[in-house]
Amino acid sequence: MEIATRTVGQATVVDATGPLKLGQAAETFRAAIEQLLEAGSKNLAINLAGVPELDSTGIGELLRTHAAAKTAGGKCVFFSLCDRVRRTLEMVRMEKILALADDEASALAAF
Repeated sequence: MEIATRTVGQATVVDATGPLKLGQAAETFRAAIEQLLEAGSKNLAINLAGVPELDSTGIGELLRTHAAAKTAGGKCVFFSLCDRVRRTLEMVRMEKILALADDEASALAAF
């Protein structure tokens, strides 16, 4: 998994690329999010356009990210999900917990 970050307004946009699954990918994602939060980023917009699939560990990382941003006093929005990832999250009812947006503009408008 590759992670790139950029600041847009009051949010940090995280561009994730690659499957979000058990192992190195999940560890890379978690480490990047923890580093951002420790550096003071509170509002995270996570771009999942480059994430073709995720497993239960990946879902757990999304939940962890959502909770960590909330605990830090901010918000987390996931956007640009491919159909497969969106269907996976809907299957386990995560769309009711996680903030999902169609595109970057919609995600940034949530802040």
